[in-house]
Amino acid sequence: MKFLVKKAPEHFLKTVNDEINSLLNRHFDSYFPEAAYLEEIDKFYMPVEIEDKGKSYQIKAELPGVEKENLDIDIDKNYLIINAKKHEENKEESNNYKRTEFRYGEFSRTVYFPEEIDVEETKATMKNGILEIHAKKMQADNNNHKKLTVE
Repeated sequence: MKFLVKKAPEHFLKTVNDEINSLLNRHFDSYFPEAAYLEEIDKFYMPVEIEDKGKSYQIKAELPGVEKENLDIDIDKNYLIINAKKHEENKEESNNYKRTEFRYGEFSRTVYFPEEIDVEETKATMKNGILEIHAKKMQADNNNHKKLTVE
């Protein structure tokens, strides 16, 4: 099967490069089909930003598309575990066809602190896909374990 490709002299190298990449991708995807989905892994990655505020830590996690009901946050002494579940579904309908794509995933992130955290004073909020946790540093001996509820 032949493909028609319009080639302009100023875009010739870019067009040749695109054709070679397309050919290689089609060839290797048939041998390694899981490699075609490696870029999808990034959609279930949780970037985290941690800032030491002196008497507390501020943790921000980017969780677009995750509802706060699908978050499970545990904090114990000097570590924090954020577990999230994500469900995406895209539907497209036309006169001639119907297409539905869906993706499920669970992912987690563990954050370790150099000092113990006061679990009673730790709060979590979620707004516009950003989870924000304020974890106060421990002042007295407190060995409690707590499951956080997102407000």
